[in-house]
Order: sequence, then C-alpha cells, then structure tokens
Amino acid sequence: MTEQDQKDRLTKEREEIIARVASFRATQEKFEREREEYFTSTMENARKSGRPSLWP
Repeated sequence: MTEQDQKDRLTKEREEIIARVASFRATQEKFEREREEYFTSTMENARKSGRPSLWP
C-alpha cells in the first residue's frame, strides 16, 4: 500500500467517523426534544385535570 493510499484510507475513515458522530448527535437532540415535549404535554394535562393538584 502506498503512502497516498494510506492517506486516502485515513481520510475516508475520518469522514465516516465525523458522519457517525453527527448522526449520533442528531439522534440525541431528537430524543431530548421528544422528552421535553412529553414533559410539557404531561404537565399541561395534569394541570388541566379536575383533580386536586400539587402544582399551581
């Protein structure tokens, strides 16, 4: 394997790692948004219910 082939392989591997990290980060951000939306929705529903509540 020539030096250029090794450099090309390393460049390709780095690009793949960067893409995987970006995908992972996007997935984690999506999960965080969904958790926040679920929490907000749950709290709104709890506040709207006719039952006594601990929240103002």
